[in-house]
Amino acid sequence: MARSDTSKLKPLVLHAHESGPNPYKVAILLELLSIPYQVKLWEFGDGPKGVKGPAFLAINENGRVPALEDPNTGVNSWESGAVISYLLRLYDKENSFGPRGTSEQDRVDFEKWILFLLTGLGPMSGQVNWYRHYNESKNEDALQRYVGQVYRSYDVLEAQLKKSGGKSVLKGGFSAVDVHFYPWVWEYEYGGLSLERYPLIRKWMDIVGGLEEVKAVYKKMPEANAA
Repeated sequence: MARSDTSKLKPLVLHAHESGPNPYKVAILLELLSIPYQVKLWEFGDGPKGVKGPAFLAINENGRVPALEDPNTGVNSWESGAVISYLLRLYDKENSFGPRGTSEQDRVDFEKWILFLLTGLGPMSGQVNWYRHYNESKNEDALQRYVGQVYRSYDVLEAQLKKSGGKSVLKGGFSAVDVHFYPWVWEYEYGGLSLERYPLIRKWMDIVGGLEEVKAVYKKMPEANAA
């Protein structure tokens, strides 16, 4: 289905929690693809509106957001990497946000940077947030270990951004890779982190954060309806 057909779609349902970066990734791509969608916000815990409760577990057995229901296809997806891959396959027929070229190297570059976020920078940032804000007892050793891992990931990202002059993670231009990274780096201050040593990351953040679709997501998500 081409992007020009999106006005005929029934709205997709994005299940989210307003404080988590991963649902924001999905919402940004939905905005970029002009796909109609509605957001349902869930709570933590196993209550009737909780992600560990029976209603949400019927949507995602893992009890985590995001999950995406597509009434146009009947497909239910969860895990942000799988959700974004689904949206790109089905709705980005013009390859506006996929690999920045057609070679095997281009495809591998696209996948490897997404996997670096999904298995590295994202989880390490999540651990920083956990030990900074949520762990019941203070554990400075654990906190500093994960802080160090996030900064190591920032070092890698900063070096990669040199290839595009800070405009995009892949040197061929803005893609879903940037969509994956942005919400995780956006919350660096919440983790007590600094971008002082990362001028290209700061430049890239300003560029991506200036997109109207990104602005729309950060306005819409906190205002969404509860599940």
